[in-house]
Amino acid sequence: MTEVDNLLTKKVADRYLKREVLGEGTYGVVFKAIDTKSGQTVAIKKIRLGKQKEGVNFTALREIKLLKELKDPHVIELIDAFPHKGNLHLVFEFMETDLEAVIRDRNIFLSPADIKSYIQMTLKGLAFCHKKYVLHRDMKPNNLLIGPKGQLKLADFGLARLFGSPDRFTHQVFARWYRAPELLFGAKQYGPGVDVWAAACIFAELLLRRPFLQGNSDIDQLGKIFAAFGTPKPSQWADMVYLPDYVEYQYVPGQPLKTLFPTATEDALDLLSKMFSYDPKARISAQQALEHRYFSSGPLPTEPVLLPRPPPKRESANPRVSDFNSRDGPVVLSPPRKSRRVMPQREGFEANMRPEKMDDHGNAGERSEQVPMSLDFSVFGMRPPTRPTINSADRSHLKRKLDLEFQPEEE
Repeated sequence: MTEVDNLLTKKVADRYLKREVLGEGTYGVVFKAIDTKSGQTVAIKKIRLGKQKEGVNFTALREIKLLKELKDPHVIELIDAFPHKGNLHLVFEFMETDLEAVIRDRNIFLSPADIKSYIQMTLKGLAFCHKKYVLHRDMKPNNLLIGPKGQLKLADFGLARLFGSPDRFTHQVFARWYRAPELLFGAKQYGPGVDVWAAACIFAELLLRRPFLQGNSDIDQLGKIFAAFGTPKPSQWADMVYLPDYVEYQYVPGQPLKTLFPTATEDALDLLSKMFSYDPKARISAQQALEHRYFSSGPLPTEPVLLPRPPPKRESANPRVSDFNSRDGPVVLSPPRKSRRVMPQREGFEANMRPEKMDDHGNAGERSEQVPMSLDFSVFGMRPPTRPTINSADRSHLKRKLDLEFQPEEE
């Protein structure tokens, strides 16, 4: 970079006055900042480039390229991008909070109309992305940001990819609790259905006010899915046996959706059943989900500006990791070398869903007068389990794939 370039980038960087750290995304740190030129509050994502021989890494370039093309009210807006001190800075519109904060806030009452509004905006963002042939691949509540007027927008496109032909990708995407079963079985070819499954998990989380399927490994995650919906039969998902990491599970029957989501309406349960379809080919699309009768039947979705939301997030001084009591799942029957127990009785599934009775500071919580809909009441005194992120082995695996993007066949 020439001296003139250095001066220009410094001038751009000096335009933004950084404030506090808002959080950490898949590949960088996010700061709150003030645009001194316009006075606008913005969010700046600093991406650590590392020692890249060719300069900017492919992940950062991909996120910039996709966000430049994805202009929609339900997708986060990329305002600017500039390099500075060996890092790439992406400037986004500032959003006050995220959906995870809404779900976790015990002082917030979510009515059926509120839940309907939040999931509708999520699906609108997904439908737009899929219309533009973009897979998000990292759908989870804290990547769904909420603006000052209640509008929900998809964010963090660090793992997003264009799909079409060829469409061979890595299966090590999404936080584990939101991964579709085809990804857990190692699928390399997949489409928009993986985003729809994750959206269904978010829908379930809004109804229950806690993460729905909490596995601590891929094999355990499949066990949690099968304990809830039953082990899939060939008639439900014929292509399952051809997936790279497929292993046969002992058959367990599924639970009625009304048991899993006792306060959900029949229309909501019908939509969930279509979004949670095992076979990706039979799974409903985001656009089809928006046309489902659930959104046209009463009560109608709440206007975004009227939606309940928490005050702006504050940094936690000493976050406490929850005691997550992981259990095993069904017996793996084949191949023999992988035979192991991954689920006990049905009680294990239910026990895992009982939250710890601690608040965010590790103290016993008090119950609120207003109770969120479709909620296990003990959630008011709990510290939610730590959400899985794409890190350690998964992150290393992704990094190797991305750094060698033009060499391997899959990404």
